[in-house]
Formats: sequence, C-alpha cells, structure tokens
Amino acid sequence: MEQLWAHTQQPELHQQWDLRFTEIQYLSRASDNEPQQFLYATRIGFGLGVAGCGESVGTKEKNGERTSVLKFWSDEWVSLIREGAGFWKYVPTEDGLRFFTRYDYQTRFGAVGEWLDRLAFRPLIGWATAWGFDSLRLWLERGQAPAVSRALGAIMALVRFTLGFVWIYQGMVPKLLYPDTGELSILQGAGFSAAAARQVASAVGVGEILFGLLFWLLPARRLRPVYWLNMVGLVVLGAGAVFSQPAVFVAPFNPLTLNLALMALAAVALAIPPALVPSASRCLRQPPEAARTPRKLPREAPAIAE
Repeated sequence: MEQLWAHTQQPELHQQWDLRFTEIQYLSRASDNEPQQFLYATRIGFGLGVAGCGESVGTKEKNGERTSVLKFWSDEWVSLIREGAGFWKYVPTEDGLRFFTRYDYQTRFGAVGEWLDRLAFRPLIGWATAWGFDSLRLWLERGQAPAVSRALGAIMALVRFTLGFVWIYQGMVPKLLYPDTGELSILQGAGFSAAAARQVASAVGVGEILFGLLFWLLPARRLRPVYWLNMVGLVVLGAGAVFSQPAVFVAPFNPLTLNLALMALAAVALAIPPALVPSASRCLRQPPEAARTPRKLPREAPAIAE
C-alpha cells in the first residue's frame, strides 16, 4: 500500500507513468491541514501544451482502504476541460491491491466541445488512463521503468502500423487499382492467362488488405500467430516471384529487400514478450458492483475509466 501510495501521490513518481500528464508540481502550503494544490502540464505535440491547476480535497482511510479525492480545472482556452473532479481508491485484497479511479469533467466550447469530447477526447483520455495504470503495475510488480514501457509500446505500435500499412497498400494499389504496372505480368509469367491473371490479382489484393487490417484491429495478445503467418507468407510470395519473373529481384526496392524488411519487423514484435508491453485492455473499465464507491462528481455522466 505504501509503495502504491507513494507512486501515485508523489509528483516526481506520478508524472512518470501517467500518460495524461507531462509535469506535476505541488505548491507549498502553510500546514498539513490545508488542501494540497498543484500545477499540471501536458504536452500535446508541435510545441503546444495545456496547463491547469488542481487541489487534493481529502484523503480517507478505513479498514485498510484509502481514498484520495481531487478537483482540477484549467483557464487556458486551448484546454477542452474546463473543470472536473475525481477520486482514487486503494483496496487491499488477499493477493495484492486493487486500484480504482473515476473522474468526470465539464467541457468548454459549447455543443462543439461536447461533440468533440464524446467523439474523440473522452475515449482517448480513458484509454490513456488505463494504459498508464498498466504501466504503473509493471513498474511495481516487475520493476520495469515507465520510460521502458513507453519505448516498448511505441515500438510495437510502429511495427503494427507499418506491417498493416504495407500489406494494405500492396493489396490495394498494385493489385486492385493499378495491376497493369507489373502484377499481371508476374502472374502471366506463372502460367495464368490475361483474364485469369486479373482475377487472381484482384482476389490476392483483397486478401492482402484483409490480412493487413488484422495488424490494426486485433488485440496485441492475439497477434503473435499473425506475425508468424506474415513471415511464412512473405517467403511464399518471394518464392513465387523467383519462379515467375526472377528479373524483378534486380529492380530497385525489389521483393527481396521489401520482404526481408517486413520479416525483420515481425521478428522484432515476436522478440518482445507481450507481458512487458502495457495494454489498456488489462484494466477493468467497469469493476464489479461490490467494488464500486459512491460518487459525487460535477455532473451526471458515464465513467471515463475504472
């Protein structure tokens, strides 16, 4: 409990694992009885950032459980959040601790702000909350620093995006949209007639698009067989090109170099243990009713993350 409390209540530790904040700074107070005020900042890229203020309005301890309640606000016009409130709850269990959160906020910019929040911001900040919780779990359970977790998460995201994009591009552009640029000649070299080659190219293109979508849509824990299938498929496609039109292997950016690069990306993904990569899906977004805590939040609204 003390370790978890420290990693969530001390700014220098909290800001390392929580994706929602880049910097947290406590303000001085005259006595321990006064609410703890703090400043927070979040970089959103392109040199832009959002800053705000917060206040810890109370902590409670009962039957070994702890609760930390806070409110937060921002006066910056670029901040979608105008003000909000939430809590953290720490619950001991037989085999460890359960760490809960619930928060809600009011937006600015009127109906446009509410629409933007519902469509994009609320799902994104909910995901960031859950991802940060899992990063904290890895830090406390395995000793894996949040900076390492962020690096592994970025590597896996880049691998998934790249493999998915290449397969979708290869299926859509040279096979469905512009097959006359070389795909048909490769298939005809394998013995297909002109009409059959066009049909095969279309079918293969659809298959490659669907296969590429797997990298984007499947949960990370289910992707390891897809990475192996990616490597086997590239070997098969490369072998087919060798027998049908070997001259393509001396062209710039030929199948040999492309296939090796894609196989290397899949090998990188397979080399990283999934258990070491934080995932928002490991957090329960809606805990059992028995573990819920009565809420007093700024307005009636669904939970962001729990």
